[in-house]
Amino acid sequence: MFQLTKTDLEQAAALVHRHMSPTPQYSWPLINEAVGLETWVKHENHGPTGAFKVRGGITFMDWLRRAHPECKGICTATRGNHGQSQARAATAAGLRAVVYVPHGNSVEKNAAMKAFGAELIEFGSDFEEAKDEAFRVAKEQDLFIVPPFHEELVRGVSTYAYELFSEVPDLDVVYVPIGCGSGICSTILVRDALGLKTEVVGVVSDQAQCAKLSVEAGRLIETNSAKTFADGMSVRVPVQEAFDIYSKGAARIIAVSDAEVADAIRLYYTGTHNVAEGAGAAPLAGLMQEREMLAGRKAGVILCGGNVDTGWFQTILAGGVPQV
Repeated sequence: MFQLTKTDLEQAAALVHRHMSPTPQYSWPLINEAVGLETWVKHENHGPTGAFKVRGGITFMDWLRRAHPECKGICTATRGNHGQSQARAATAAGLRAVVYVPHGNSVEKNAAMKAFGAELIEFGSDFEEAKDEAFRVAKEQDLFIVPPFHEELVRGVSTYAYELFSEVPDLDVVYVPIGCGSGICSTILVRDALGLKTEVVGVVSDQAQCAKLSVEAGRLIETNSAKTFADGMSVRVPVQEAFDIYSKGAARIIAVSDAEVADAIRLYYTGTHNVAEGAGAAPLAGLMQEREMLAGRKAGVILCGGNVDTGWFQTILAGGVPQV
């Protein structure tokens, strides 16, 4: 199973920080008051694409240029933040970036991906169908496929947890959202590399529970749908390599509703004036769900991204829940 050492983390951080500044972690009084315990927010929404995925793009593209210098372009599938990361890194390296998204994907994430240089193609009704087409086209056009989970992506993503644990090493528990798994796996690997005892709790949407169901069953479980406005967690098919890490390293995996996520987005805005997208607010929703059992403990939440469409954000601030 993939592991990281402290030297790996130092080297990854040195590379990532040549391309972006570390993101901050703050303990906000109004969040602490609402939750009832000291809570540290890791602000990945402050990165250059507004989401944590940018880190993996940096390390993946560095590896790709060294390992496959003949490569002329990449192809991948996404709901948005991974696509921004890959388009940004590939374009900077002088490569094509062909990015597949499902029909009905976030309008503003699509626009951002195009602005970062993506050749954006809509295909299929969900992420899995877009992913299958991306794999087919990559082979057909001799493009390098960037899968949703890869060791070099995890290596880059791990730098946010390395920053957080370096600044706040005495966290008792950290809540991390789960889509395809790079975020939670990197957090677990960093925790282990640093020899910390922090519990890592995975958070999924109750409309996209494949990771939770898989851990409970002890094997991969696919779901028939994953309809949630928290599109970063809208995954039907779990990834084996990620499952191998979070099934052993996570303390537990919990599910939150879209209504709970909307409440957390509102709390982030009123309590910190930060904008969180659905997956970015899910960890806070999970912490709110479990706050009574955490009295006296110190918690961390990963605000993994802030790229929510304006219309959905307006609906949430008005007290509603976006429908998909």
